[in-house]
Amino acid sequence: MRILKIAFVVLLTLSVTLTAFAGGGWTQPKKSGYFKLGQSFLIANHYYQPNGDIVDITTISLYATSLYGEYGITDRITGMVYFPFFVRSTLNQIEFTSGREPVPGDAVNSLGDADVSFKYGLITEGPVVLSASLTLGIPLGKTAGGDTRILQTGDGEFNQMITLEASHSFHPLPMYTTALIGLNNRTKNFSEEFRYGLEVGYTFAEKLITQIRIYGVSSFKNGDAAGGGGNSIFANDTEYLAITPEIAYQIQSNFGITASAGFAAYGKKILANPNFMVGAYFTF
Repeated sequence: MRILKIAFVVLLTLSVTLTAFAGGGWTQPKKSGYFKLGQSFLIANHYYQPNGDIVDITTISLYATSLYGEYGITDRITGMVYFPFFVRSTLNQIEFTSGREPVPGDAVNSLGDADVSFKYGLITEGPVVLSASLTLGIPLGKTAGGDTRILQTGDGEFNQMITLEASHSFHPLPMYTTALIGLNNRTKNFSEEFRYGLEVGYTFAEKLITQIRIYGVSSFKNGDAAGGGGNSIFANDTEYLAITPEIAYQIQSNFGITASAGFAAYGKKILANPNFMVGAYFTF
C-alpha cells in the first residue's frame, strides 16, 4: 500500500508542473491576460521504482479540473495562478488469485494544491527576453482521503520556487524557443529540487500552434528519505524527465482550444503512464 501512497502525490505533481512553461520568458502587457480552463486525466497501472525500474501496480487514476491565469500587473510584472478546483482520485478494486477477499476500490473528491506566481521581466525588448519568477505552492489538497485514507490530491507542504526563463523569437519565422531553470524549496522535510526545461513552438497558418516541452526534476536528496513529515505518506526525492507535445488551435483572435499528452521518459518514484490534458483558453 505504501507505493500507492507515493504514487497519488507524484501523479498530482506531474500534472501541475506541466503548466510551468506557460508564457515563457515573456511577461503579459499591462492589463492584458491569458486564462485557460483545463481538464487533465491520468490512468496508471505502471510505476517507476526508486531505482528507475518499472513495475505493475493496481490501477489508480486522477482527474483534475483547473483554472490557469496570467495577468499583466505592469508591463514588467505578471501575476499567475494555477488552481485545480476539482480533483478526483480513484483506486481500482484489488483482486487476488489466491482466493482471498478482494479489497474494495476507493475514491476521493477535493481541491488540489494551487500555485501563485509573480514573474518579473529582466529583459523585455529584442529577440531574446529573460524573466525571473517566484512561485508559492499552496497546500489545499487532501493528504489522506477516501475510506482507505491513502488517496491524495495534494502533498501537504508549502513550497517556494525561483525560476529563470529565457525565450527567443525567430521572427519573421513563426517559431520560438524557451529554456528554464529553477530551484524549489520544500517544507516538512521534503528534499529541495532542481528543475530544468526546454520548449520549442511553431505556428502554422496563424491558427495552429504546435509545441513540444521537455521538463525535468532532480532531487537534492537532502530531506527525509522516508517522506515529508517522517510518516512515509508523502512522496519525496521524486525525479523524472517529462516530454509533452501540445497543439492549440486559434478559433478566434482571442479564443482557442488546446490538447497535450505528457510522457515520463525517465522516472524515480513516479507513475509511468501518460498524463493527458484538454482545455480552452481566452486572451484579452
